[in-house]
Amino acid sequence: MKKITSLLLMLITAAVVFTSCEDDPAPNNPVTITGIPPTATIAAGGTVGPVTATITAKDGLATFVVKKDGTTLATVPFTGETTATQEFSYTATAADAGKNIVFEFTATDKDGSSATVQHVLTVGAEATTIRVTSNITGKVTWTANKTYILGGRIFVTNGGELTIEAGTVIKGEAGSGANATALVIARGGKIFANGTAAKPIIFTSVADEITSGQVASPNLEPNINGLWGGLLVLGRAPGSFAGDVSEVQIEGIPASDTNGLYGGNLPADNSGVIKYISIRHGGANIGEGNEINGLTLGAVGSATVIENVEVVGNQDDGIEWFGGTVSVKNAVVWNAGDDAIDTDQAWSGTLDNFIVLCGAETDHALEIDGPEGSFNAAHTVKNGTARGSASAELGDFRAGARGTFENIYFFGFPDPATGGLGRGDLSLSGDVTIANFAAGILKFNKLESTSPAGVPLTTVFRNGTHVHASEVALHANTVGTTKTAFTGWSWSAVSGNLDALK
Repeated sequence: MKKITSLLLMLITAAVVFTSCEDDPAPNNPVTITGIPPTATIAAGGTVGPVTATITAKDGLATFVVKKDGTTLATVPFTGETTATQEFSYTATAADAGKNIVFEFTATDKDGSSATVQHVLTVGAEATTIRVTSNITGKVTWTANKTYILGGRIFVTNGGELTIEAGTVIKGEAGSGANATALVIARGGKIFANGTAAKPIIFTSVADEITSGQVASPNLEPNINGLWGGLLVLGRAPGSFAGDVSEVQIEGIPASDTNGLYGGNLPADNSGVIKYISIRHGGANIGEGNEINGLTLGAVGSATVIENVEVVGNQDDGIEWFGGTVSVKNAVVWNAGDDAIDTDQAWSGTLDNFIVLCGAETDHALEIDGPEGSFNAAHTVKNGTARGSASAELGDFRAGARGTFENIYFFGFPDPATGGLGRGDLSLSGDVTIANFAAGILKFNKLESTSPAGVPLTTVFRNGTHVHASEVALHANTVGTTKTAFTGWSWSAVSGNLDALK
């Protein structure tokens, strides 16, 4: 079967109803064309077809010509076949909107007899909502004049590239378990989500009525979570995994889906660019105690650029690193359902300039885990401000945690004596973690806190970490975030939640 295909935009197929007309060929040597219905109605950006024409010519076919509004699109030569099939499809462009387009299909035999069939395509307005149900394997662009609905777990697969224009809104359908919706950049895939301060890119739920150009949701509260999955980026940088294996399956993706693997030996691996994005209302549960983080970074390499990221109302962690070497600049996590900032498996990048706004369900502002295998690497977390809540802990450093944590201001956390077990303090858990702190492998520098009245630093900063901390009056901190980095584009800022921060 030969094919003629004109694919000019992303497609949405519409219903097609056809009739036909043809020239009257010579009665003894007829040329016929069947299977090309003559009318269709689609939206701009939609596709008609593919439809298959069956062509017959007793004296042998010479050519098959396709014209659009009188202009030849294609001429297909034949070599005397008496029967042939020809497949045709067309994707309407934005310029086609509101028009009737006339296609002509003409078959001619070697003796000059011919038949012509017409097809009239009526093109309506361009669709503004695109439901995405297939993985991305080539180069695809999502534009700000459309809203994209994630109809499942969508992967940008190895070799695929997804570009998202500034101001685009992406919404995940509801689902849990194997049906949880998420956008996953698999190893070898790339995302280029280049939002701007004026036009952030927003990932949210289909329940959110937000449209391009808005920052605050018009109908959802910032503490609503679990309505869809989240954004996961997986790379080929190294990590420290149990058993010293080189790759493992990311949490939040079923083990049966090998697109969920991460890890490798490419420290400078490149998964693309993420700038000025806000991820909201995610964290759908895929199994008992297994939810998707707002932003998951699995073995992401140092050539990846991640700057100006917000996570709001996620049922699990806000941002979690699993190994890798990527650095993140300007991040805010508001109302995490578990931990706001979580690091694992010897991530070795830097988090610079961050804000944690703990919600009623937030467990830790910082949860820091050590390596799981023999590979040891450490990260740096610096220049941050964490506002606590009645249920939250400043930080828990566990399982051989290592790294440098400096210039961080904590306020609004409860008295550890009344907040309950694991509330209101910064603690070191396990002998290996305590030994790492004593050896200078786990380092603290210039920590400041506004603690509840009468609570000494030694109660808040445990296991000897108080020597690196200072008590300050509320918002009289000399360290912490530069909050102007979040002005205008983040829901946290436009809601007024950053106003009281210095």
